[in-house]
Amino acid sequence: MATPLQEGEIRIRPLAEGDLEEAARIIRLAFATFLNLPADDPNRPATSDYARTRWTADPTCAVAAEHEEALIGSNFATHWGSFGFFGPLTVTPAYWNRGVAQRLLVPTMDIFRRWGSSHLGLYTFAQSPKHVALYRKFGFWPRDLVAVMGKTVAESAGKEDFGAIRYSKADVASQTELLAACREVTDSIYSGLDVQREIRSVATQHLGETILLAGGAKLEAFAVCHSGTGTEAGAGVCYVKFAAVRSGPQAPDAFSRLLHAVEVFAASAGARKITTGVNLARREAFQQMIARGFRTEMQGVAMEAGGPSSGYNRAGVYILDDWR
Repeated sequence: MATPLQEGEIRIRPLAEGDLEEAARIIRLAFATFLNLPADDPNRPATSDYARTRWTADPTCAVAAEHEEALIGSNFATHWGSFGFFGPLTVTPAYWNRGVAQRLLVPTMDIFRRWGSSHLGLYTFAQSPKHVALYRKFGFWPRDLVAVMGKTVAESAGKEDFGAIRYSKADVASQTELLAACREVTDSIYSGLDVQREIRSVATQHLGETILLAGGAKLEAFAVCHSGTGTEAGAGVCYVKFAAVRSGPQAPDAFSRLLHAVEVFAASAGARKITTGVNLARREAFQQMIARGFRTEMQGVAMEAGGPSSGYNRAGVYILDDWR
């Protein structure tokens, strides 16, 4: 049995820019080890990057664990207005079961308190009692399954995108208006939900594009997409990190048109595949994705904290995300 590290043996500190390459390597190694992937995979040149993109979006959101002056783990918190989640939380396998993850979670929860987040979540492996037990100590409880889904980009995707707007093509004044419109869409679904951090991050880091669909005088829907090497998508992939549709009778049709517009963007970006996640409590969104050719590639569980509310995970909500 692994011996837990003592108080003076481990240093918990902010993650620094100089840590990012090693943090990314540990993320790849930890997941490859847990999922029984070939041992050499984590050390091959990486095409996706969770560490640098999230740290650059907000350097104050990341914490590091250090032992004998070597980085051994990290965690990233994400601020979406009233909602917050964390991950990936990873520890190098040689230090598993030694209390490192629990030590990383203490300052992570302090970050959420500083933000004033009213609802919290995380994605973890549904088949791992160890992970579920750890997060329960911090007030998180397992709720719904989450499907991480993929779809091959159709050769016939075409160029008809239903008049979709690309955030990067708008001028500064219009971008300000679009951010406010996106916040109005998300706030109508869950009070205070706001993903402008993701939209700005994609634009400033050139990670992909935010696709928006207007309906009359109001924004109907939008999707924040990563695409290509150095993003959370990876080479040849378009990853929908977050998408939302305004609630109402028009939502099913708007969601269908949004998925099509994303596929048009993916094709234009040279992506061969689209990936995204959906909480299965959002059953209509999940069913429509299956009908459009998406298939589940990995399944996890959403754990949540912040009272009995299910947040925005409920029937009738058309949101895509997976909190990884």
